[in-house]
Parts: sequence; structure tokens; C-alpha cells
Amino acid sequence: MLMKRPCFICRRWFVPDRRVGRRQRACSALACQIARRAKTQACWRRRNPDYFIAHRIQRRRLKAEEPEAVVLPLALPPPLSQLPWDLAQDAFGVVGTDFLGHLGRVLLGAAQDQRAVQVVDSTGEAG
Repeated sequence: MLMKRPCFICRRWFVPDRRVGRRQRACSALACQIARRAKTQACWRRRNPDYFIAHRIQRRRLKAEEPEAVVLPLALPPPLSQLPWDLAQDAFGVVGTDFLGHLGRVLLGAAQDQRAVQVVDSTGEAG
């Protein structure tokens, strides 16, 4: 016989389903199941941050291989958006351009993080 346990979402006591047993942590209420699924997906995304980038690049590559398909360049943040990505796409192809765009985005984020860490050095005298 399974013992009652508190739901880790709503904190109400419930009897776990026999098929799930001790592994069940959330009750069967719809709101709790939706919250449980959202937490599970967020945890998976934190463990696999590059999955969707690779998936989008592959999907864009397949779309570019279709006859007479027009694939627009990626939408990138401001300093990167000023580059001629359409010319790069003609020269490197969709996959190469997407890779360069994501690489630029990562480098831009790293540079901004480093800039935020730098200490302001005052040249005036204290006091």
C-alpha cells in the first residue's frame, strides 16, 4: 500500500498512482501537472542549451536545399545586424552563415559580460 505524500507544487496530500509509485512527486491536478511539466522542460533546457540552436540550423539547411527556396539571414542583435549577412550567406551557405551568426552572438555576450565586470578606475584623489 502506498503512503500519502505532499504534492511538491500545491502541497496538498495525495496518494501516488500505483504504476508510478514512490517516483510520483506531484498530484494529478491539471495545474500541478502543467507546473511539473514546465519545471521538467526548464531543467532539460538548462542541461541542453545548444539543442535548439543546432535544430534550427539543421532545419534551415534542409529548407535551403529545397528547389527555389529563399532563406532569409538570421535576425541578430544590433552590432551584428549591421553586417552584410546576405553576402555571407551567398559565400558560405546557410549553415556557415548561421554558425557565424551564433558564434558572433556568443562572443558578443562574452564581451559584454567582461565589460560589466571591469572596475571603474578613477584618476582623481579620494577625500
